[in-house]
Amino acid sequence: MNNQTIRTSVPALDKTVRVCNYLFSSPGATFSQIQQDLDLPKSSTSSLLNALVEHHLLRQERGRFFLGLKLYEWGNRSLEQFDISKVARPVLEKLRDSTDLICHLGILDEVAPIYILKLESTQPIGIRTWVGKKLPLHSSGVGKALCAWLPQDVIDTLLPEETLPRFTQTTITRKSDLIQEFALIRERGWAFDNAEDSPGIYCIAAPVFNQTREVIAAISISGVEIQIPKEKIEYYSTLVLDACQELSAKLKYI
Repeated sequence: MNNQTIRTSVPALDKTVRVCNYLFSSPGATFSQIQQDLDLPKSSTSSLLNALVEHHLLRQERGRFFLGLKLYEWGNRSLEQFDISKVARPVLEKLRDSTDLICHLGILDEVAPIYILKLESTQPIGIRTWVGKKLPLHSSGVGKALCAWLPQDVIDTLLPEETLPRFTQTTITRKSDLIQEFALIRERGWAFDNAEDSPGIYCIAAPVFNQTREVIAAISISGVEIQIPKEKIEYYSTLVLDACQELSAKLKYI
C-alpha cells in the first residue's frame, strides 16, 4: 500500500494525505480498517473522515469509504494548468502525418471527456469537432479509453444507470455491455468507436498513463469508413498505441 509516513508541521494534513493514499490502494475500506491499519486515534479519525466526505474528497457508501470525485476534478485541473497539450502536440503531429487523419487529445473533465487538442488532416473529408467539445463517456473512443481503467466504483458514479443514451444504431445502451467492452479494451490496449457517437464516424483511441499507471489522457484518430476501413483498424491501432506510449514516456521525465 502507498502509505509512506511523511511528517510535516501540519499533522491534520499529514493524516488526510495518509487516508487518501490508503484509499487509493484499498478502496472501500471501513472506518475500522482505516483507523487500525493507519494506527490513528478513533475520535479524531471519525471527525476527519466525516469532514473529508463533507468536502467531497471522500465518498461514503454503506459504511465504506472511497476517494471522492473532487480529487478527479483537481487532478484534471492540474493537468490543464500543466498544459499537457504542449507536450503532446509533437506526438500528435507525428501520428497525424503517419495516418493523415484528424487527431485528438482528450482528458476527463469532472464527469465528461473533453478535447483539449485537435490536429486537422489534409484530406478533404472533415469532421466537425473542436477543442473544448465534451463527449459522451460510453459512445466515444476517447471516453471509453479514459474510463476503461477506472475503478468500478468511479464508473458507477459517472454512469449510475444501467440504460445509456442511444445516438446511433451501434451505440452501446446497457452499462453491463459497456463493462464487458471495457474489459476488452484493457486486454487489447485501445478503444474503438464503431460509429457509436455519430453516424458514419469511426474512432480509434488509447490511454496515456502517468508514472503510477493511472490514465490521465487519451489520444485518438477519427475518420469516415473510407478513411478507417476495417482492414486498416489493427494497423492504425498500433500507431495510436505507439503515440500514447511515447507521450506517457515524455510525461514521466518532465
